[in-house]
Amino acid sequence: MADFPRECSRRAAQAARVFICTALAAVVSACAAGTAPPLPALDVDPDRIAVAGLSSGAYMATQVHLIHSDRLRGAALAAGGPYGCAGGSLETALGACMVGTPDVAALAATARERAGTGDIAPLSGLAGDAVYVLHGKADAVVSEEVSRAAGGLYAALSDEVGGVAIEADFERDFPHLLPTVGQGVDCPLGGEPWLGRCGFDAAGAMMAHLFGPAPGEAGEAAGELRRFDQSAYVPADADPLLADEGYLYLPPACADGGRCGLLVVFHGCQQHAGNVGEAFVRDAGFNRWADVHGVAVLYPQARSSYLPLNPKACWDWWGYTGADYDTRRGAQPRWLAAAMGALGAPMP
Repeated sequence: MADFPRECSRRAAQAARVFICTALAAVVSACAAGTAPPLPALDVDPDRIAVAGLSSGAYMATQVHLIHSDRLRGAALAAGGPYGCAGGSLETALGACMVGTPDVAALAATARERAGTGDIAPLSGLAGDAVYVLHGKADAVVSEEVSRAAGGLYAALSDEVGGVAIEADFERDFPHLLPTVGQGVDCPLGGEPWLGRCGFDAAGAMMAHLFGPAPGEAGEAAGELRRFDQSAYVPADADPLLADEGYLYLPPACADGGRCGLLVVFHGCQQHAGNVGEAFVRDAGFNRWADVHGVAVLYPQARSSYLPLNPKACWDWWGYTGADYDTRRGAQPRWLAAAMGALGAPMP
């Protein structure tokens, strides 16, 4: 009995060493298995780069378009509003910029001023660009007036920049989601993952307007959907508040080293992979048309947070990453420029 405490101590120490070694091995293994690679370098055609998005993703798409219009050829916006709408205010974002009537003339003046100071690209970069605006009649989250203001801002700037090719579709009866032919929820019901079987291929229509008529019909996506490390492109002095990983879809022609275009697609609030898995990045319809158009598709992923307040992982269109969120100095636009540059797009 006198040696019992010593034996217990010895066995406890041995068990502790085994536990620690096992735990460390598990952590190392999990980290190695979960680490996504960086983005590959592609042969990107600088004349075929565009952005698209749904809801908060549409706001992000129009922000990126105005910020980098000298490097992009257009934007497709579903259920989103005009550049600069929130003015750095969450209250305005949730009010006038979702269910109100934004002041297009004032927003056009803001865009002109920011272009003059270099906060966004010169407005001449919009010349000849393609803009597609989509809104469903049954959308109870974002009003039709807000989406019309998105197109209205481009129209207000069009004449002075030499013309913007704007296509607007407000005649389809679907709720707050991205319509597909056969993927997602029953169209009238709506809801997660905010893709709906509405008998309309929104992704196909968007890409046709951005990249020209498709040279053929789309079948099942034949390329590769890859995860990539988003942290590799985070600015040293700012946190863009993104998820650890994003997604990249590569059509066979792009993966084999051929020249290809690039489309950046921004998910809506609560539509990030952390909430809906790969439903959006696989089923929204962009990948199948990417094969036809020869376009790589980048799907960046936001993350949810409570400090700052962004529990639904929306893109920053009201200022949660900082006052410069919708300018070239913004954390998310800078992150995106670095990621697109890594792919081979000629970003500043």
